Amino acid sequence: MNFKLGDYVTRQSYNNDLVFQIIDIDDDIAYLRGVDVRLYADSELDDLNKVSVKKETDRIDIEKVESLISLDRNEYFYLPGKIVQFDSDKFYLDRCINFYKDMHLEAYGIKVKESEIEDVITDTLEKYKPDIVVITGHDFLKKHAKDKSKIENYQNSENFVNAIKKARMYEKNQDKLIIIAGACQSNYEELIKAGSNFASSPKRINIHALDPAIVASCVALSPVNKAIDLIPLIDKTHYGSAGMGGIITNGTMYVGYPR
Repeated sequence: MNFKLGDYVTRQSYNNDLVFQIIDIDDDIAYLRGVDVRLYADSELDDLNKVSVKKETDRIDIEKVESLISLDRNEYFYLPGKIVQFDSDKFYLDRCINFYKDMHLEAYGIKVKESEIEDVITDTLEKYKPDIVVITGHDFLKKHAKDKSKIENYQNSENFVNAIKKARMYEKNQDKLIIIAGACQSNYEELIKAGSNFASSPKRINIHALDPAIVASCVALSPVNKAIDLIPLIDKTHYGSAGMGGIITNGTMYVGYPR
């Protein structure tokens, strides 16, 4: 079978579980980017199956968020929370920013390496003064790691922890600055202990590219004086409590009258 850049494929050796897009081919090796999951991989060409994928839309995820939000636009006006997202990967960052735009939310994307987020986060928070900050990128539990509790066994969890701590030095109150942190397989417990309101990944699984954005959008569109019901919110993410978790948190949206 002939393959070219941009083709959508699955891997036979992984039971065709995830869909990737080919971003490079070198000899008989294809370099792949996850369509939905934050994952890069490589594969021999003869291990690949070509698949058809409809043009990517996130309408289903938008409907998930809207199902949690009840807005009376006839009588009231709404001031949702502002979002800043730090992300090392432009492809997934752009997808999240477009998702926020579709939700009619004010959001800013900062492309920066995981190891450098802590260096720029304070100045960025002072510039944009967001209500919600998303700290994400790429992560994984290192192969053959026996102790999942040790942060050194993760590619970038410690970088996320350091960024969270810097953000908490800027704003200690976890209802005034909502932090959503982590990526695929991140050390969930350490991110929560560092001061994140929501984090991945309780079961150390790969997460969907939009899972942090789904949580951020729900927080942005929830009233500031009301605690968010955790279970329905987490259930709206793609892998539920296996991929995302958090603490009871108030929303960040102000409601006004008359419209």
